[in-house]
Amino acid sequence: MIGLNYKLQELESAGKPIITSIVGAGQMGRGMVSQIVSMKGMHPAVVVDVILDNAKNAYNEAGLIEGKDYGTAKTIAEGNKLLAEDKFVVTSNNEVATKCDLIDCAVDATGVPEVGAKVAVDAINNNKHICMLNVETDVCVGHILYKMAQNAGVVYTGSAGDEPGAVVELFDFADALGFDVRVVGKGKNNKIDYSCNPDTVAEEAKRRGASAKMICAFKDGTKTMVEMTAMANATGFVPDVTGAHGAAGKVADLPKILSLKSEGLGGVLDNYKVVEYIDGVAPGVFIIIATDKPDIAHELGYVSMGDGPNYCLYRPYHLCSLETPLSVAKACIDHTPTIVPRAGAIAETCTVAKVDLKAGDMLDGIGGFTVRGTFISKKDADAANAVPMGLINKNSKMIRDVKKGELITYKDVILDNNTIISQLRKLQDALYL
Repeated sequence: MIGLNYKLQELESAGKPIITSIVGAGQMGRGMVSQIVSMKGMHPAVVVDVILDNAKNAYNEAGLIEGKDYGTAKTIAEGNKLLAEDKFVVTSNNEVATKCDLIDCAVDATGVPEVGAKVAVDAINNNKHICMLNVETDVCVGHILYKMAQNAGVVYTGSAGDEPGAVVELFDFADALGFDVRVVGKGKNNKIDYSCNPDTVAEEAKRRGASAKMICAFKDGTKTMVEMTAMANATGFVPDVTGAHGAAGKVADLPKILSLKSEGLGGVLDNYKVVEYIDGVAPGVFIIIATDKPDIAHELGYVSMGDGPNYCLYRPYHLCSLETPLSVAKACIDHTPTIVPRAGAIAETCTVAKVDLKAGDMLDGIGGFTVRGTFISKKDADAANAVPMGLINKNSKMIRDVKKGELITYKDVILDNNTIISQLRKLQDALYL
């Protein structure tokens, strides 16, 4: 992201800001709107939410006034009219975010796989860049969306500030310097509770001003599994074991914890070139590097990086949606992504029964009562015939019994095939995998 501030200042001075739309005005979307208002060279022109007051509140909290600064649009034509009048737009119609003439880049901040797929396809088809603050969509159909965007001459990108984007920044830095990158990963600041559901986290969600489904997705591990899947597909690294080891430790312990068992340093790994999470180092992301050059090892020791053979590069923060505008700027100005599934589908987030399920049961999805996600290599997922978590929705029906903790396979469930994401996944599997 070096130098973007100067480039944004140039756009500001020229009166040519990046016209951005944001779909999803929950906690992440609202923060993003206020952040963009604070920036030079960017303009949060459209905010979309199914609850219109959420979109209005995003502008209100950023200091804008309804009627004077922004208006409501139901249609693309109404959106175009307001934008031509230099007004901001609130709407519940996500096509306003992707099909209005002046939009340069759309951001999906919903975290809903189907919505993310719709927004991404519409943006690409209408020659807009698309920034996904929606890793749930990306790990299911990101590969085909990336290819579609390349073919259309626009940028498809994941977001800075989200942990996958933050870890790829570290990875790219170390890889460019020629270090041997051995592990990439993230911290986790709470114990996984595989049995939690929206009811059990309702009080915490209310206290934190977040949705119960979002809090549940963090606590049952699904969000961590999704993030590690995105890291794998961006770097080519794989799960060492299904679900990752999830060892506990401090930052100073990581070079030893994330070493091979065979090296006798107390490590948990069977292999290098893997993705992991650690209980106890959150917030933040890390990579483990090594070198076979004595002079480099000496200098790493000199700058207090440890004695080797493994060294940890740790970023102790990630600012979530507050950093997303930098990915939008990078896409629009430099025409480059922050994070994309360059390696292809290396890993999957597949579906696990959260409770004993019976034939005839209807499922829900991410952050719900019936299922959770796990991090698994693409090879193992294919061998098990496991269902990607992003394909599960409230219309998914069990046709066989599955015990709590077991993978749900394509033989166990009838999926809802009348969705954009399911059709994209079929194309992705047929064309690219």
